[in-house]
Amino acid sequence: MSNYLFSPSKDFASLLDSQDPLAHFRNEFYLHPDGIYLDGNSLGLTSKRAEKTLLECFEDWKTIGIDGWSQGTHPWFYISEKLGEQMAPLVGAHADEVIVTGSTTSNLHQILATFYKPEGKRTKIMANELDFPTDIYAIQSQLRMHGYDHEKHLIRIKSRDGLTIAEDDIIAAMSDEIAVIIMPAVFYRSGQLLDMKRLTEEAHKHGILIGFDGCHSVGSVPHYFSDWDVDFAFWCNYKYLNAGPGGVGSLYVNRKHFGTYPGLAGWFGSDKEKQFEMAHEFVPTHDAGAYQVGTPHILSLAPLIGSLEMFHEAGIDQIRKKSLQLTRYMMDLIKNELGDVGFTIGNPDEDHLRGGHVCLQHEEAVRICKALKDRGITPDFRAPNIVRLAPVALYNSYTEVYESVQTLKKIMAEKAYEIYENKRGVIA
Repeated sequence: MSNYLFSPSKDFASLLDSQDPLAHFRNEFYLHPDGIYLDGNSLGLTSKRAEKTLLECFEDWKTIGIDGWSQGTHPWFYISEKLGEQMAPLVGAHADEVIVTGSTTSNLHQILATFYKPEGKRTKIMANELDFPTDIYAIQSQLRMHGYDHEKHLIRIKSRDGLTIAEDDIIAAMSDEIAVIIMPAVFYRSGQLLDMKRLTEEAHKHGILIGFDGCHSVGSVPHYFSDWDVDFAFWCNYKYLNAGPGGVGSLYVNRKHFGTYPGLAGWFGSDKEKQFEMAHEFVPTHDAGAYQVGTPHILSLAPLIGSLEMFHEAGIDQIRKKSLQLTRYMMDLIKNELGDVGFTIGNPDEDHLRGGHVCLQHEEAVRICKALKDRGITPDFRAPNIVRLAPVALYNSYTEVYESVQTLKKIMAEKAYEIYENKRGVIA
């Protein structure tokens, strides 16, 4: 990281905070008054603007009822398209290539139902053995629906180290038997960031369609889907984009695929001018909106309206710059303060290979997470031995990172984790 000279002192953390151009955004969030929140890569914090736009949509429902579809503060009929336009700059897409709809899993099902068209020997789908389970479940389901053995037709790239996937291994496995590739932009456990441009170019050389799961990258890492010629992508909005629990997801479809009939057709994928003609012949709109299925979930979309305002004000490049420096600072502190208590850093060290969180490995990870939480610091556990720590650019400070590592140091020195049961909770 350029212009970065590490010091382990608290004064250094305060200096970094004083120089932070995004520091004022902390005031936009409901911060935990007696704690430090480092789990924004699972669920982002509530912002005051998200609360405001949610209440505005609720007020429209309360005061004008059905007319909220065409009137009010945020008319509902075009809300998914409008949010897609606002989302597009964050992922480097044209405005009509993004639609805010569905969920991570339902959007992946739509992608595969639409674009997975097995023919001849090109029948297989490629993923990897470190994928988040829901992606694998959806792929297996789609293979079964086409009558294929999901064990034989799902190619899962092996990890060399249990944490990362080598891009060379992905490329080496590309063949004329692969119809579609689905890869994460950032791996949910280790935080590895893939070179999406390189993988897209290589996939297209083999005639393979390729898409990315952006759940752990969108809102933290800049993307350039259109320039990279990515075929499709999908992501949730409740992590770095702070849309709230169960917030509506997003779907990207490259313009070159517009006109491809949706595999899962539904009323809200209709041409808007024809939707209320109530005809039984489906006429899809000629953009990413065609791949909506059901009615927009208005009260789950509403917080994203306010949240996205802040992302446009801050700029994704500035967010990425601070995110990298926050995680670099955290890693340097960990190496300096915790080098002899059994921790290893599992995420890539290089900036261009790292997403927005730090992956700490320790055999006592479950109990360490419980000890941290009881001391007001919210981490995230991932089986079998990972503590994920996500200092988020819009609301975490360098001083919070410093204090978190000092708390972790004290826990380890006192072996305070030993009083806890070595068993994860139902939700981890």
